[in-house]
Amino acid sequence: MAPRFRSVILDVDSTLCALEGIDWLAHARGAGVAAKVAEVTERAMNGEIPLEAVYGARLATVEPDAELLRRLGEEYLRRLVPGAVEAVKALHEAGVEIAVVSGGIRQAILPLVERLGVPETRLVAVDVYLDEDGTYSAYDMTSPLTTDTGKATVARTLALPQPVLMMGDGNTDLASREAVDAFAAFIGVVRREPVAAAADHVIESFDQLTSLVLP
Repeated sequence: MAPRFRSVILDVDSTLCALEGIDWLAHARGAGVAAKVAEVTERAMNGEIPLEAVYGARLATVEPDAELLRRLGEEYLRRLVPGAVEAVKALHEAGVEIAVVSGGIRQAILPLVERLGVPETRLVAVDVYLDEDGTYSAYDMTSPLTTDTGKATVARTLALPQPVLMMGDGNTDLASREAVDAFAAFIGVVRREPVAAAADHVIESFDQLTSLVLP
């Protein structure tokens, strides 16, 4: 039997990995920075404030340099949710197309998609720009992923085989619902009640994702 979904789009933070990248970066910069960034991240993920209002401010506060991004990449690998690698492999073997779409920093997520066996061309995230000495300079302000509705925009441009399932934990993931065939709220790391209530499916493990996609 054919898979129920021919493509799956996966979020990264609090979905593939049990952390929020920007919060981890902020914590690495000290308790004061961490508290400030964590508060606005949570409010954005719950839909209380628009992501575009906080994205640039958070990065300017943290100023992630090359070394910090390298360490975050290692942390993403260390904090992979159990079963994620196996689920992606099973879906790939069944002919399901996998894309990774994140409002996180692309450079830090690259090692993760390599580990998952997802082509780099199927990763869409936000680039940051560093000076020659590796210090933070700026970020890609043109990326739709710095906005609340950006994942819907990206989902439309990926030209994935249909039907498409999107799975993520936050309000920005739920916003993709209009651009895909179904949305699954992932609650295996954190359960956001407004997101779960509006989802087509609620999933707490990658085994459940595999069962949903493959008959």
